[in-house]
Amino acid sequence: MPNESGGGGHRAAPVHTDPAEVSVLTALSAVADPVRLQLIRELAGSDDWSRSCGSFDVPVGKAALSHHFSVLRGAGLVEQRDQGPRRVNRLRREEFEARFPGLLDLLLRE
Repeated sequence: MPNESGGGGHRAAPVHTDPAEVSVLTALSAVADPVRLQLIRELAGSDDWSRSCGSFDVPVGKAALSHHFSVLRGAGLVEQRDQGPRRVNRLRREEFEARFPGLLDLLLRE
């Protein structure tokens, strides 16, 4: 049974948006921020589920980083899951590519 008391240090499971439900404006808005673009690029170069949220070298604090990941989840770009005390990430490359063909490739060019 899930812990709904909010105590005990348990985090709520992240909510994910299906890329098929994302508008092009939502997707473009999500990737317009330089920090989020850096997160996407670092994830693209990493194996799925190998990067915890704290492993990214970005110039923002924990709360801002959490917000950036929330925006990326909302745009269908990132999937997260908890592994013990860590929250790990994967880029939803195939799903996002099916929704917006070619867009991710453009974003990953430097």
